[in-house]
Amino acid sequence: MRTTDYGTQQVPPNFNFATDVFDYWARLQPEAPALWCVQAAGGPEFRLAFTELAALSRQAANFLRASGVRRGDRVLLMLPRVPEWWIAMLGLIRLGAVPVPATLLFTAREVAYRLTTGGVRTVITDETGIAKVGGFDGLRLLVGGGQTGWLDFDAGLRRASADFVDEPTRADDPGMLFFTSATTGDPKMVLHTQASYGLGHRVTGEWWLDLKPDDVHWNVSDLGWGKAAWSSFFGPWHRGACVFALEFQGRFRPAQALDALAAFPITTWCAPPTALRLIMREDLSHRRFPRLRHCVTAGEPLNPEVLHRWHAATGLMLYEGYGQTETVVLAGNFRATGRPVRPGSMGQPSPGFSLALLDESLRELPAGEEGEVAVRVKPNRPVGLFREYWRNPAETANRFRGDWYLTGDRAVRDDDGSFWFVGRQDDVIKSSGYRIGPCEVENAMLEHDAVLDVAVIGSPDEIRGQIVKAYVVLTGRATPSDDLKNDLQQHCRQTIAPYKYPREIEFVSELPKTTSGKTRRFELRQRQQA
Repeated sequence: MRTTDYGTQQVPPNFNFATDVFDYWARLQPEAPALWCVQAAGGPEFRLAFTELAALSRQAANFLRASGVRRGDRVLLMLPRVPEWWIAMLGLIRLGAVPVPATLLFTAREVAYRLTTGGVRTVITDETGIAKVGGFDGLRLLVGGGQTGWLDFDAGLRRASADFVDEPTRADDPGMLFFTSATTGDPKMVLHTQASYGLGHRVTGEWWLDLKPDDVHWNVSDLGWGKAAWSSFFGPWHRGACVFALEFQGRFRPAQALDALAAFPITTWCAPPTALRLIMREDLSHRRFPRLRHCVTAGEPLNPEVLHRWHAATGLMLYEGYGQTETVVLAGNFRATGRPVRPGSMGQPSPGFSLALLDESLRELPAGEEGEVAVRVKPNRPVGLFREYWRNPAETANRFRGDWYLTGDRAVRDDDGSFWFVGRQDDVIKSSGYRIGPCEVENAMLEHDAVLDVAVIGSPDEIRGQIVKAYVVLTGRATPSDDLKNDLQQHCRQTIAPYKYPREIEFVSELPKTTSGKTRRFELRQRQQA
C-alpha cells in the first residue's frame, strides 16, 4: 500500500480507528478487557472485552445508519460515564460520522449554540440532556429509556446486526469536532481528521501514558472534553489497554477517587492538577495503591509542591504532559526516555514533533528567552494536528503562519531542552482543568439589568489553579452590595455552565480600555497581582 510521510508516522490513504486499531486488538486479544465502567456508591459495574465491544460498536454503526446517520454527519454526544458513550463513539467513527462531544454541565443555550453552529444533525444523550436539547428538529437518540420524539438507543442497539460493512474512510476525512473556548467571540470549532486524532494519539498512549496491553488505565476527566479523547479512548486503545471509568455522579470527590485507586487493579492514572490539589488535602498516610505504577497529569501547570507531596506519600512520580484540544501530546515528561521528571516542566517535545519558541516576527528564540510555543508544519506536517478551525478561515490563517502552527501559549526553554509554561498568549482561563473563555462569562453577565460593562480574568487559586473573577461596572440605578454579587452569580449559573460563574466579583467605576474601545485585561491581571 502506498503511504505518505507524516512526521515520524506513516499515514495510509485510508484510515479508521475503529477498524484499523480497535478491531486489531479485538483479533489479537479477543477476551482481554477493553472497558470497565463503575457507577458510584456501590452501583453496578459493566465490563466488556475487546471482542464484545467491537461487536457492539458494529451494531451501533448499523443502528445509526438505519436511523438516518450518514458519513460526515455531525453527531452531538452528551452522556455521563456509561458504556454507551464508548459504544456510540466507536460506532460513529466506524460509520464515518463525526462525533461532537459535549458535557452535561452545559446549559440549554450552550447546547443550542453547538447544535446550530456545528450543523449537528443527530443528538445522542440521556434523560438529563433532554431539556437541554430543547426544540432540536434533527434525529434524537436516547440512552437509558424511552421518550416521545426520541429513538431508544439501547433497544435499537439490541436489534441491530453485528455484521457491518462500509467503504473505508479516508485518512483526511473529518473525524472529530470539538468546541474550544476563545477570548473573543464564541467557542471555536476544532476539526480533526480520521488520522490526526485516530492515528495521532499513538504517541499519547505509548510515550506519555506509557501503556501496555495488560494495563488498566483511569482518566478522571469529563467525557465532554478533548482530554477524554486523549486518555479515555484513543490513547489507551492504541496500546490494547483497558479503559476504566468511575461515575462520580456530581462533583469530583477526592476520597472516592482514592478508594477506587485502592480497590480496583488500576495501573495507570491520569488526573488534572485541580484534582490532585484536592487529593493532597486528604490523609494519605494509610493509603496503599498496590497496582498503580504510572501517574500523569495535564490541563494546566502542576504545582511542584503537589508533585513532591504525592511522591512522598506514594513513591510515584507525576509525569506532566502538554497539548491542546487542537493537538495530541506535544511535549511531556516521558518515562521511556529514562530522564528524571523536572517538577513544574512541560517536558520535552514528543517524538515526531519539532517545537520552538518564536517572537512576534516568527524568529526562533534561544534557550532562556520567553516566546510563543510553535509546532513546525513544513516541510512535513506531523500527524496529530487538527485540520482547521471549521468555518473560521481567518482564525485558521492566524494560527498557521509561515512554517509553523502557533499554539497561543508562552513558555521558556532551558539549556536541557525542557519547556516551562509561562501563560496564555490570549486570555483563556484554566480553572479546575476547564478552559473558560472570558467572553462567554461577560456576555452572560451583560444580560443582567444591573450590569453596564464587565471584564473577566483568571485569578490565582490554590485549589483550582485559577478562578473566574469579574470586574463589573454597574448601571446608574444599581448599588454595589453582597446581595447583588450573589444575584449576579446565580444569574450566571442559570445562563452558562456552573463551572464558569465568577467566584469573585469586584465593582469598579470603569474598565481600562484601548483607544479602539477594547478592554485591557492585561491591566486587570496586573492589578489583581498587585
